[in-house]
Amino acid sequence: METGSVTTPFGRRSMTLGMLANQVMAGEIKPDQSVDKWKLFRALCEAKPLLGIGDRALAVLNALLSFYPKNELAQENGLIVFPSNIQLSLRTHGMAEQTVRRHLAALVEAGLLLRKDSPNGKRYVRRDRAGEVDEAFGFSLAPLLARAEEIEQLAAEVMAERLHVQRLRERITLCRRDIAKLIEAAVEEEISGDWQGLYREFRDLIEGLPRSPTTAQLELLLDELKALRADILNRLEIRVKSTEQRGNAVYIERHIQNSNPESISELEPSFETKQGAIAEQDNDRGAVTPEKGRGEEEQSRRPEVRNDGSGLKSFPLGLVLQACPEILAYGPDGVIRNWRDLMAAAVIVRSMLGVSPSAYENAANVMGPENAATVMACILERGGHINSAGGYLRGLTRRSEKGEFAIGPMLMALLRANAPAGRKVG
Repeated sequence: METGSVTTPFGRRSMTLGMLANQVMAGEIKPDQSVDKWKLFRALCEAKPLLGIGDRALAVLNALLSFYPKNELAQENGLIVFPSNIQLSLRTHGMAEQTVRRHLAALVEAGLLLRKDSPNGKRYVRRDRAGEVDEAFGFSLAPLLARAEEIEQLAAEVMAERLHVQRLRERITLCRRDIAKLIEAAVEEEISGDWQGLYREFRDLIEGLPRSPTTAQLELLLDELKALRADILNRLEIRVKSTEQRGNAVYIERHIQNSNPESISELEPSFETKQGAIAEQDNDRGAVTPEKGRGEEEQSRRPEVRNDGSGLKSFPLGLVLQACPEILAYGPDGVIRNWRDLMAAAVIVRSMLGVSPSAYENAANVMGPENAATVMACILERGGHINSAGGYLRGLTRRSEKGEFAIGPMLMALLRANAPAGRKVG
């Protein structure tokens, strides 16, 4: 059995007060104290930055623990292992013996092992007649048992610090995304302000972070990014509040100027006959008054070609809704009763699909507000086949300016796609 006496190292290795302190601490182990050796080893792997040991030293310690016959480190089981350097080299997957010796010395210096050297410096064991260990010379694992609580506490601190750093990085990533997208939105919406200067400030903060930053540097960066994000949000909120005060009135006034409520655009524009469509009329708007004759009734039912000055023809609202039924879900209360409802639904769809206000406003100016809303309904219907709704709308707007785009074929294709089986449309 272990004598528990203080031992000095063999050969030219000198005795230090640190070694003496470790031996004294190991001698204070409680008789009933025990710990799972592999659980403790996992804690050592976590706490290695605070213990001053590396991966290869841990590999050597793992090999030493594998020579301990029990899973529980306990005083009653004996705490000395005595493998040769050759055996340790084999269990460390061929690590050179000189490297093994170097890492054994590092473990002793870190206070995780004690040397109990024999008179000739060899590692061996003496057994009694019953085959029990009488005295062993090698490496004592007593410091691991004595420092088990300390090691587990250090491991918990390292894990908490790692989690804190991970959360800091997550919050920094969110701040970076918010700032970049807010600045992009401000530039896209053409909001006045020094957005280029703010973006340069943002990039300077990010690029000033070292490759391996400390926790304090990450905390400082997060505080600076939060301040920058708050500044940008404050500028945008001021603009939003000013827009809320006048935006709705200006938007409605613009549509009243572009669309006469009493014109045929409000009463479902007729479909152009040369594009193969059959004109549809509301029942109430196709009715004949007592004063009208048969000729006037036929005239009222005749399809009318309407050109709003943009070069595009408008089509009946009923036909648009039949070709693009998905737009109905975005109308007021899930219903679209007139062109104003369709245009309001198109604005919601525009925002949902990521089309910028400037792109939609340009389309409305070029095509006309009813046709722009119709095109948005078509884009929504074909959403699974369009990668960028904004880019697609801008492309159609450019073609409309050149007179190269007609809505009729797009509507008829969707009408055929949405027609019940067995029914031919067009």
